[in-house]
Amino acid sequence: MKKYIIAIAAIIAALGAQAQSRKHIANFSLFQQYYNPALTGYEGSMVKTFYRNQWTGFEDAPKTIFASGELDLADLAAWKHDDVLKSRQENGYSRESVGKHAFGLAILHDQFGPFGESQVFLSYGSRVRLSEGTSLRWGSALTYSATRLDGSRLTVDQENDSQYQDVLAGNSRFSKLDLNLGLMLTGEKFYAGYAMQGITQGSLVTTGDDYLNDTYTRLHVVQAGYRTALTEQVGLVVNGIYQYDDKLKETMEGQVKAVYQNMFWIGGGYRKDLAYTVNAGVRLSQLKLGYVYETPTDDANSINQSTNEIMLTYNLVAMKFPKLSRHVTIW
Repeated sequence: MKKYIIAIAAIIAALGAQAQSRKHIANFSLFQQYYNPALTGYEGSMVKTFYRNQWTGFEDAPKTIFASGELDLADLAAWKHDDVLKSRQENGYSRESVGKHAFGLAILHDQFGPFGESQVFLSYGSRVRLSEGTSLRWGSALTYSATRLDGSRLTVDQENDSQYQDVLAGNSRFSKLDLNLGLMLTGEKFYAGYAMQGITQGSLVTTGDDYLNDTYTRLHVVQAGYRTALTEQVGLVVNGIYQYDDKLKETMEGQVKAVYQNMFWIGGGYRKDLAYTVNAGVRLSQLKLGYVYETPTDDANSINQSTNEIMLTYNLVAMKFPKLSRHVTIW
């Protein structure tokens, strides 16, 4: 099985364009800034990380690790005066009114058999208040991506085939500098917006082997979410994401969560034609821990292996959350 999959990977790499791979994050609602820089600092100053082990038990299966830090300048006021941010801004400073700027740094590394990819994002987000509870946000991110192919780990049916000789000879590398832009409308109970990743399609700065150049394409991302209280103890959260590019076409994913006392959540999701997910998590003061179990379906059924994803986020500013009442604070 290993040789079969790697042989396919070799053909994909040799042909160029189809080597492009789309990153899936089952906990996408908690890592919104990865898709849209306008959401940098959306939940305040935070550090976030996740580890994704796709197709667990399958040799050389994809593994992804992500880490980010976000700084909302509004939180500097809290640190200066040793304040505690109230989740509903009662008797405390208002992040929306005090600060208008946020900065972020994110790093992602993905490994799939002989392929390795590293990404670095430097992001900036700004907001304008449209009303007491609604803001218009925009953001940009300078991105660096580096792809590596270890030819010594490839196995092909015809080792003397001339079209593979350059690939099998050693390591192939390609890197690019690019730009992401995003726009987002946010409120206490919702967010909705659009982002474009890889705007220049690598034409800003590129280095490395030409045949890997087509592994990068412009990606369009639409995100939306809504949260509301159903009772004084239980809330409902709905999130969705749509991605499209001209090579891999479209991917749609939805997720529903039930939240109890703004401390625990459990839910499920569906990635169109690819996977079903079950997720759960807990918040302990400023710390959130979450887990997602993902099982393939439809187009992904040929690889009958599950996926595990573990996430952790930490608010750098002390938060005071209500038990729930009428206000849900978890996405």
